[in-house]
Formats: sequence, structure tokens, C-alpha cells
Amino acid sequence: MEIAMIGLGKMGANMTTRLLLGGHRVVAHDINEDAIQAAEKDGADGARTLKEVVEKLNPPRSVWVMVPAGEITETTIKNLSDRLSPGDIVIDGGNSNYKDSKRRAEELSRKELHFIDVGTSGGIWGLREGYSMMIGGEVEVVEKHRPIFETLAPAENKGWGRVGPSGSGHFAKMVHNGIEYGLMQAYAEGFNILKAKGEFNLDLQQIAEIWRYGSVVRSWLLDLTAEALAGDQDFESIRAWVEDSGEGRWTVFEAIDLDVSAPVITAALLRRLRSRQDEPFSDKLLAALRNQFGGHAVKKAEEK
Repeated sequence: MEIAMIGLGKMGANMTTRLLLGGHRVVAHDINEDAIQAAEKDGADGARTLKEVVEKLNPPRSVWVMVPAGEITETTIKNLSDRLSPGDIVIDGGNSNYKDSKRRAEELSRKELHFIDVGTSGGIWGLREGYSMMIGGEVEVVEKHRPIFETLAPAENKGWGRVGPSGSGHFAKMVHNGIEYGLMQAYAEGFNILKAKGEFNLDLQQIAEIWRYGSVVRSWLLDLTAEALAGDQDFESIRAWVEDSGEGRWTVFEAIDLDVSAPVITAALLRRLRSRQDEPFSDKLLAALRNQFGGHAVKKAEEK
């Protein structure tokens, strides 16, 4: 099967390579010429413009968009839709908000174009391990792309599936990432407690390795934790700044809209926000309040 891949960042490039290894023809496009040339060396057919992408595909065309969520995705899909023909298919494999995906499906439908939203998980490990894909879209259109999904997935019948209509794939991925926030936070807090128990001088990497086998808390995230701890367990070279790409926030907002309690995911999100603050004002106010009502000592700015 042939397909175009727009966006050759780390994940898009790895997906392109996996598709090529699976025997598919891939037309590869990116704003970075070096990325296109790298894809060409792997066997892809490079395209320097969206016009060229469309010209190099046989109708009905399938174009996979793998660019950052937001304005870049919006602009790319809009520019693509102006060049595609009725019956062509646009696939968004990025982390778009599911509400945007529902809207885009409706807009493309008015142009007689099809839309598939693919919530994609696997990160930089997907090339080797395969990608988990939560797919939203018309049954027939999704089924037409079965060879693509089977190639990208960990196995032909594992790790992927159509979960519902347009928007549902990105909705499922949004919740997936919210859960990920909570799991990561739990591991971080647990290992922080282990590290704080100085009298035992615990080897955190050793404990992580023990937990990886037979333990109730074993997981791929624990595997990655063990790998991270194999180096400097104090993480002296890393700032305590944890970014979020949006899905955790959207999950919390959705939980509120649905009147669903999600305290763990919410707390994990708020902890990420807290990580980006030096000397948070809220903590200073707490210290000042304790001093006000109880006369408790406060540390001055110059004190350690």
C-alpha cells in the first residue's frame, strides 16, 4: 500500500522507516530538507511541497499528518484539503484535541474527503516495539488502511483498533495520556520516599530491577525508570521542570465537564505545573500565614 507521511520528526521518521520495512511505498515530506533526505536514504520517495505530495500519490490518496497539535496541524490539513480530490483520505496521527478532530472530519466531509484520527502511543520506541493506535473514523475507511495499521502495530492483531467515530481515537489517546501522568507521578513519589530513607542507603536502580519481574507494579514505565536510574541517581544534570503537551489538561477538563472524579490525574497535572516554579508564591504565603497566626519562624530569602 502507498501512503504519504507529512512530518518527519523523530516519531514520524520512525513510522516512515517501519512502513518501508513493511514493504509499503511512502512519500515523505517535511519542512526540513535534511529530514527528507534521510527518509529518501531509507527508501522513501521525497516530496518538497504539499503539491508534490499529492502529485506523487495515486488516487484515492492517503496522507498521514504527523506534526505538532494546534496551528501547525490546522494549517497543514487546510492546505492539504485544498489540493486533494474527492475520495482522498487525511489521517491525523498527532496529539490533536478530539474536538478539533470532530470538526475537521465534518469540514473535510463537505469537500468529500475522509478523515481518520489516530491516537498514537509508542514514542521513540515505536520503531522497534510497534505503536499502540486508537483509531476513530468511518469503518470502511479505517478498514481500507488495515495493512498500514498492522505494519505499525506491535502485531497484526494487537495494539490497534477502531474505537469509534471521528474524534474517538484522539479522545481515547487523551485519556491514555492522563493515566500516564498519574502512573509517572506515583513512580516519582515512591522512589522519592525510598531515596529519602537515608539510613538504608538504598540502591534505587536495584529496587526498580527487582520490581520489574513478578511485581504487581511492573510496567514499561517501570522499565524506563530502571534505565533512567542506571546512571546518576541524583539526576544532578536534570532540572526539576516537567512539561506537559496538553492531553493531561484536556483529560482533567473533560472529567469536570462529565462530572467524573479524577483526583489522581488532576494532582499529577498540578504537580507538573508546580515543578516549573522557583520559590512558588503560594508556599511563601503559607509560611507567612503560619508566622501570622502562630508566630512560627520563617526563613528569610538569603537563608538556605
